[in-house]
Amino acid sequence: MIIILRPDCGKPQIKALEDWLHRQGLHTQLTVGDSGIVLGVIGDASGVSAESLLAMDGVRGVHRVQEAHKLASRRARPQPTVVEVGAARIGGGRFCLIAGPCSVESAEQMRSVAESVREAGADMLRGGVFKPRTSPYAFQGLGAEGAELLAQAGRHAALPTVTEITDVSQLETLRQADMLQVGARNMQNFELLKALGRQKKPVLLKRGAGATLQELLMSAEYILSGGNGQVVLCERGIRTHETATRATLDLSAVPVLRELTHLPVIVDPSHAAGASRLVEPLALAAVAAGADGLMIEVHGDPAHALSDGAQALTPEAFARLASKVRALRECLEKTEAER
Repeated sequence: MIIILRPDCGKPQIKALEDWLHRQGLHTQLTVGDSGIVLGVIGDASGVSAESLLAMDGVRGVHRVQEAHKLASRRARPQPTVVEVGAARIGGGRFCLIAGPCSVESAEQMRSVAESVREAGADMLRGGVFKPRTSPYAFQGLGAEGAELLAQAGRHAALPTVTEITDVSQLETLRQADMLQVGARNMQNFELLKALGRQKKPVLLKRGAGATLQELLMSAEYILSGGNGQVVLCERGIRTHETATRATLDLSAVPVLRELTHLPVIVDPSHAAGASRLVEPLALAAVAAGADGLMIEVHGDPAHALSDGAQALTPEAFARLASKVRALRECLEKTEAER
C-alpha cells in the first residue's frame, strides 16, 4: 500500500499516521521527493481500509500496490531514484562509468589502473577482494589485504570504490568500500540481503544467471524493506543454450526494468562477453538501450591477470570505449532534445 501525503503535512501528522499503522502490525518507509511525500506500507494491509486512511489528517490519496515488489515498484516512487556513492551519481539521468580489475592483486596494479581509468573518465573504481570462484583451486582474492589496497587506490585517484561482499561476516572488513556488490551467485542469499538492508551503504545488486526480472526485483525488495533505499540493479548476462559467449546479455532487461522500477539499472558487459573484443559493442548497445551506467573490467596486463583476464580491457582500450560512450550519450541526448 502507498499513502500519498499532502505537501503541507507536518512531522507530527506523519508520526501519528506511522504510529497508527505500526499498531496494525505494519511497517512504514517514508520517501520525500520532488513529486511529494509518500509513505510506503509494508506488510499485510488488507485489513486497513482506504477510507479510514483518507479520513486521517494529512492524507491525500491511498493506492494499493499489486506488484509483489512493493517498494521497488515505480508506482511506489514515480520519480527515478538517484543513488549517491561518494561524488558519483547513478540514475535520474546521471550516468556512471565504473571500471577496474576483476581482482585486486597488488598496490602497484591498483594504483596504476585507478589513475588510468580516472583519466579516461571513470566515476568509480571496482576491484574484487573476496572472489567466489567455480573452482576451489582458483584465486580467491586477497581478502582484508585487498580491501585495504582498494581503499588506498580509491583515495589516491579520488574515486569511490565498489567491491563484492559474499558473506555477512565481511561487513567489517569492507567498511572502507563506498559501495557493496552482491554478485550473481548471491542474488538470493536472503540473509545477506537482509543484513545489507540494515546498512546505510549503497548496494549494487547483480542479476543471477538464471533469475527472472521479477526475482531480481524481489531480491532488491529485501534490501529496500530493511530501510536501505540505495540500490542499483545490474544486468550481467543470463544462462541460455548459447555457448558463443560466457552468458547472454539480456539488454531487453534495461527498458523493461525502467518501466517496472524506480531503481537505477546498469550493465556489466564484461562478464556476459567473457572476451574483451565483445565488450565494446555490448557496452555501446547498453548505452543505447538506456542503461544508467556501465561496469567494465580493466587490467594493466590482462594476459597475466589472476582472474578473468580474457574479458578485461587494457587501459588504452577502456579510454577509447569511454570516449565512444560519451559521444553516443551526447548524440542520444541531442536527438531526445530535438523531439
